[in-house]
Amino acid sequence: MLALVVNRMDRAAVRHEAGSVIVNDGDSLTLDGRRIRLIGIDAPEYNQPCMRDGVSYPCGRQAREALVRLIAGRAVACEGAKTDRYHRLLAVCTVGDVELNRAMVEQGWAVAYGGYRDAERAAMMRAAGIWGGTFERPQDWRASHGGRDEPYQDASRSFLDWLREFLRFF
Repeated sequence: MLALVVNRMDRAAVRHEAGSVIVNDGDSLTLDGRRIRLIGIDAPEYNQPCMRDGVSYPCGRQAREALVRLIAGRAVACEGAKTDRYHRLLAVCTVGDVELNRAMVEQGWAVAYGGYRDAERAAMMRAAGIWGGTFERPQDWRASHGGRDEPYQDASRSFLDWLREFLRFF
């Protein structure tokens, strides 16, 4: 009986967002006015530089451009159950059958940040995106440049965290 209640509670907590999108940077977007953070990944900050062949390049801007290319003007759908401290929905987003979160890590324009470790290893082995040179992990770059740190986002733990919180009342 408890499993049935938990299952229904989980469905009620999940938000589905779909519509027109503005890409803010490599791991966040605005979908019909709702701010979304791609859960489980961390892309370079928009103004963050990286190095390739001894030359600095704007990897944060390139990460944003990579997400723009993945979306390519098509409809985006996002699903998530939690918000972060900045009131952004933490979500997995798709365009057709392409999961944007995973694709950004696979292409090397975001690092795993609580998820997608397999995709990060593959991108690293191929020297894809930021892995083709040297870079500071986005959370380290934010810390050294006075930016706010992003909360660690484990997509697989979001439901478990919610379940633990729910079960505290019983």
